[in-house]
Amino acid sequence: MNRRTALAGFLQFLAGSPLLRADRKFAELKDPIFQAVNLFDFQKLAKAKMDPLAWDYIDEGSEDETALRDNRLGFDKIIIRPQFLQHDVKDIDISTKLLGKTLAQPLFLCPTGGKNCVLPNGDLEIAHAAGATNTMMILSGGVPAPDSKGPANWWQFTTAAEFRTKDQMVSFAEQLQDKGCSGISVTVDIYHVSHRERSVRNRLVRNWCNGAGVPRDATGKVTYNDDDLVWTTGEYPAPRRFPTPTWDTLQRLRENSKLPVIVKGIMTAEDTERAVKFGMSGVVVSNHGARQLDSVGGTIEALPECVKAANGKIPVLVDGGFRRGTDIFKALALGATAVGIARPYLWGLGAFGKRGVERVIELLRSELAVDMGMAGVAKISQIERSHVRIRG
Repeated sequence: MNRRTALAGFLQFLAGSPLLRADRKFAELKDPIFQAVNLFDFQKLAKAKMDPLAWDYIDEGSEDETALRDNRLGFDKIIIRPQFLQHDVKDIDISTKLLGKTLAQPLFLCPTGGKNCVLPNGDLEIAHAAGATNTMMILSGGVPAPDSKGPANWWQFTTAAEFRTKDQMVSFAEQLQDKGCSGISVTVDIYHVSHRERSVRNRLVRNWCNGAGVPRDATGKVTYNDDDLVWTTGEYPAPRRFPTPTWDTLQRLRENSKLPVIVKGIMTAEDTERAVKFGMSGVVVSNHGARQLDSVGGTIEALPECVKAANGKIPVLVDGGFRRGTDIFKALALGATAVGIARPYLWGLGAFGKRGVERVIELLRSELAVDMGMAGVAKISQIERSHVRIRG
């Protein structure tokens, strides 16, 4: 091979390089949405647009917010180990399988409350964004089945309040199945009200975020009604009207429903083993966005022990602090089947509405795909435990 032939070959390589395709026409970039080049930029834009009390509500964690910080710090301890030339990375495929369904990406939208504090009709905007991007979504409690523009693959959030009798349980499951639901996601870490001290200091009324948002008068001052229930601390938890569910409750649901039952809020190997024992279809390793019990550590730290305890018998999902494609890659390498996000899509919603949610998903998809290619893998199934190491 002479120098001219070698140069021609090199130029052909460059012509096919993704580096030269990672750009857009200048005219397209006039759209303000492209000012946000990553999820952290969406965070800043949303904060600037939202009411300060509403921002604190979606941004805060409980008590000292140590778990909130740990959700991010845990990723810094995990190092990616790229391995080259084992796979052809010409075409990247980030689709995967979960409970018999194909996910376009190993990503799902977690349930969140209070979206109206971010944007009116926020639930509908987010559901339509999930449908437009073919992203799985867990619908919040009280939200009806999505319309034709919503996601085809959706699970229903519940705290098991509908499971007090067998008839109630069966009726709940059958109605969901008739509406096209793909699974029942039972959140198990929310049976008491946590101390979220930013909102306590802000004298937030939680119902505001289920209604029209934070009420302010013409001068911008927050207004209250005499019967508003303001979030506070120092209140001993009153006895609940009904008993909280147990593993036996969820087992009865599983036995009386054709839908998969997934337990969300798991943080230990012991609870993962119980999920397997009682016939659950999967678990979501989650600390509720660090908004419930504090000092439980980050979810990415808890993931390995939960994956080991599941022993391949049920899928293990995870949420909490995911902001980058590299974060998703690390979780997949540690054995997660899919990763959930919540605050990031709320940032997108607050900054640009439905388009912002779509763009947040698009950024995570593209980052993951690029990261996979640079790590030497072309498919989710090729990501292995050996692709990461943990410092220390």
